[in-house]
Amino acid sequence: MLIDGHNILVTGASSGLGVEFVTQALHRGAAKVYAAARRDITHPDPRVIALHLDVTDADSIAAAAAAAPDVDVLINNAGRHGATSLLTSPMAEIRDVFDTNVFGVLEMTRAFAPALAARGGGAVIDIASALSWIATPGAYSSSKAALWGLTNSLRAELAGQGTQVLGAHLSYAATPMTDGLTDAPKLAPETVIKQILDDLERGADESIVDDITAAVRASLATTTTAALTA
Repeated sequence: MLIDGHNILVTGASSGLGVEFVTQALHRGAAKVYAAARRDITHPDPRVIALHLDVTDADSIAAAAAAAPDVDVLINNAGRHGATSLLTSPMAEIRDVFDTNVFGVLEMTRAFAPALAARGGGAVIDIASALSWIATPGAYSSSKAALWGLTNSLRAELAGQGTQVLGAHLSYAATPMTDGLTDAPKLAPETVIKQILDDLERGADESIVDDITAAVRASLATTTTAALTA
């Protein structure tokens, strides 16, 4: 799926990787970029349209889908940390992490799938993590493991309408979300997004952004979507 000439929607577009997705989509010739976030966004490029969006709110998602009926590429970038213990963190915090990282992605994809189909199929990018495959305490890694499975199942369901579904996995990137991780090596956001968009444009199912993630991925099965037989 090429970016050039197409309309892109990026969630979580007010900071971190979301900002870089907007920047690189414009550089690749996007006709329009919907920059969606809970915070207000301003951008000097007239191709950028700011959308107020909370991916944990069904009404907000429906309003975004109505405001952006011409999306060709949906980038599910919004995500959150929190709930550092599955045993002792408040259940409300755990649900918040899953609502953003898993159910928000599902609701966004359900809301925009008809528009993608109407425009020839398009593509969906889900931003997962190397922690999809490495268990750590708390809700984050388990939510990303759930997102990996969700992405693979959505790929199978959306194949019939010609929608490419790309799961992107990476270790830590230098974003506001990782500011507190002082000892962890961090990837440059521009390098991360370039790799993901390169993989999108070559038609890939997965984008494995860095060597650490590649080593973890190599230890797993090589296929993620089961072949269904009658």
